[in-house]
Amino acid sequence: MAVLKSKLLLRISLVVIILGALAFLFLHENGILKYLELKSELNKIDSEITASEEKLKSLQAEIDSLKNSKEKIERVAREKFNMMKKNEKAFKIDEN
Repeated sequence: MAVLKSKLLLRISLVVIILGALAFLFLHENGILKYLELKSELNKIDSEITASEEKLKSLQAEIDSLKNSKEKIERVAREKFNMMKKNEKAFKIDEN
């Protein structure tokens, strides 16, 4: 009978220790849940960095084309700033 009680006590102690260790791993401030949260945030930041790098490359290409192409400068001046050459008439058509 004493052997059964000691085995039962050993099993209960082992279960309590395992449950305590699992609770510690999951609920501790540096546990698995915090790790998963930080990993998700890291992935989000990485995707934002990738998008920003692509936008930067696009803007750099736009800057280079404006530095090297007179046609590009003229097109941007006409489209964005409504500029025109001397003795040139512009007509604006409203599409209502």
